[in-house]
Amino acid sequence: MRMLISNDDGIYSPGIAVLADVARHYGEVRIVAPDVEQSSMGQAITSNRPLTYRRTPLKDFEAYRVNGTPSDCVALGVHLWENVDWVLSGINLGPNLGTGLWHSGTLAAAKQAVLLGLRGIAFSTPTRDDDPKFEELRPHVDKVLRLLMQESSPRLLNVNIPPDAQGIRWARQSVRQYDGKMVLDKDPMGREHYWFTVVPIQEPEAGTDRWAIDNGWISITPLRLDLTDDQELEKLAPVAFANRNGTRLGKTGIADQAR
Repeated sequence: MRMLISNDDGIYSPGIAVLADVARHYGEVRIVAPDVEQSSMGQAITSNRPLTYRRTPLKDFEAYRVNGTPSDCVALGVHLWENVDWVLSGINLGPNLGTGLWHSGTLAAAKQAVLLGLRGIAFSTPTRDDDPKFEELRPHVDKVLRLLMQESSPRLLNVNIPPDAQGIRWARQSVRQYDGKMVLDKDPMGREHYWFTVVPIQEPEAGTDRWAIDNGWISITPLRLDLTDDQELEKLAPVAFANRNGTRLGKTGIADQAR
C-alpha cells in the first residue's frame, strides 16, 4: 500500500513526521508538503506560476517540499509517484471542525485525493495553552488507521484527536453557527487594519464533531464532495421546466413524450 503524506502547516511541522512514522507500519510512505505554512488555504490551487519541488531532509523519510498549496502538493505528489492508495493529511496544529472545514487546508489535501480518484484522511488535534504533544498522539493515530484503512471505509474522512482521548466516536459535522469574525485593530502607526479570526462556539449539538471533541472523544466524520442540497432539490424537482431549446422537461430532466 502506498500513502502520500501532506499537510498545511508546512514540511517542518512536527505533526507530519509523527503521522508519517505511524503510517509507515501500514505501507510505503512519501511526504510531499508545502515549503511554508498554508493554513486556511482551502481548496486553492496555483495556476498563475509554475510549481517546483525539492528533496528535503526529514528523518529517514523520502520527503519533498513544494512552493504551493496543500492541493498542489497532493496533485504533484500523485503525479510523480504512481499507484498511490491513500493520502493522509496532518496532523494539523489545531482543530478542523464544523464550518471551519470549508477553509481548512488540512482537509483540502484529503479532498484533493478524492478528486483524483483516491482516498483521503485529514488528521487534526485541538490546541490548549501549550503546543500539542504530537508524540502522545501516536497510539490514537494508530487506532484510527487500523479502523479506517480498509476497503469498506468511506473515501473521505475528517479526524480530530484530542489529548487524552477516551475512545472514538463517529460524528456529523456541526453547522449550527459560522465561527469566523472580523476584528478591527491598529498598527504601530495608528492605521486601521482587520484580522479575520475565530470565536468559540458554545454548547455544540450532541452527536457532532464539536460535541465529540468537547467530551474527550476522537471525532471521525465521513464527508462527501457532492454539495447538492437534497431537500431543496426534492422540493424543486417536481416543477416542470424548459431547457435552453424550449423543450418541456419533467421532474427527471427528461423531455416529456409527445402525446
